[in-house]
Amino acid sequence: MYKKLIHFILMMVFSNAVFSQDFELGIKGGADVQKISGVSFKEEFGFGYHLGAYTEIKLSKTFSIQPELYYSAATMNKGNSLDTLLYDISTNIKKIKFGYLNIPILINIKLSDKVKLQAGPRYGILSNTNLSVKANAENALKSGDFALVSGIQLKYDKIRVYARYQIGVTNMNQISGKENWKSQSIHIGIGLKII
Repeated sequence: MYKKLIHFILMMVFSNAVFSQDFELGIKGGADVQKISGVSFKEEFGFGYHLGAYTEIKLSKTFSIQPELYYSAATMNKGNSLDTLLYDISTNIKKIKFGYLNIPILINIKLSDKVKLQAGPRYGILSNTNLSVKANAENALKSGDFALVSGIQLKYDKIRVYARYQIGVTNMNQISGKENWKSQSIHIGIGLKII
């Protein structure tokens, strides 16, 4: 259901953007500091990156909507109980790599010509993990992660500098009812306006 809703919203937003004079299109990239809470993961942040594209559509002098599509990847340390949950995983794996295709739809609130506050939902689709070495990751992790995003964006001519905090609201664990695995990330990067 989430995928159908996101496809519909993106289709509506991009079709409106094509006929709108008040929109911009750009590319973005930067660093991610991510964490999955739960006893199967060490309670520490892992480092990663993100790359993708964004569009911003002006709704009024103060508000705009900013849909994005980007890929993010991060590596995290495995906790002690993950071997028990994934009984066939190799004990030699000490770090777990995650890759997600992310679709946030943010509302921008313009505070000045150079500063905007951002907030909105983000849906992430699991696209890559090294758990598949011996265990099927889709049996361990839900294929989708829904999160809430808040942050700030600074504008310098065609450059956009942003910092965001994302917190997961869905339990990513689908193999054990004992643990809640929820994502958190700090998202820092630079965007470049192309159109």
